Amino acid sequence: MTIEKLLKTRSQSTCELCNDPENLAVLAVGPNSDGSATQSIYLCRNCSKQINDPETMDVHHWRCLNDSMWSQEPAIQVVAWRMLTRLSSESWAQDLVAMLYLEEGTLAWASAGLDEDYPDSDTIKHLDANGAILAAGDTVTLIKDLNVKGAGFTAKRGTAVRNITLVHDNSEHIEGRVSGQQIVILTKFVKKS
Repeated sequence: MTIEKLLKTRSQSTCELCNDPENLAVLAVGPNSDGSATQSIYLCRNCSKQINDPETMDVHHWRCLNDSMWSQEPAIQVVAWRMLTRLSSESWAQDLVAMLYLEEGTLAWASAGLDEDYPDSDTIKHLDANGAILAAGDTVTLIKDLNVKGAGFTAKRGTAVRNITLVHDNSEHIEGRVSGQQIVILTKFVKKS
């Protein structure tokens, strides 16, 4: 059976991200995809175009990830995580990525592909207090007490912040949830867990 037939069966002839039944094609999920069904997804033309050309992105189209991110297929989880990470300026996307749990190997695959999506040498690197590179979805630990302005609480040293998002235009800032609130944290006050 061909990969397209396997994916068509797996997806019940709909896009595995938005459920559109029209103009479907196979997308190998890189990097280093072997082209197998387990490393590919079945997508509509609309999703595929927006993944490959971020300039055409319709933010509201990707609300479909609220359902598809719960797929048991790692390739679908990887693409959902990458798209939610790209959309991290949207509060609903931040909420979804904070809920999404990926196995360690799947998260590594997703992160590697995100680097592939932004390959230019000018890419901003987010470094923790020890110089370790931070990636979206990482867990970090606060290394000092931080007064959270406007929220009325202090984030205590040793607090774990899970599923961080990166501020793409500032290498010194990350975002994460502490005490149920999304806050901006300076990278010099965290260490990667």
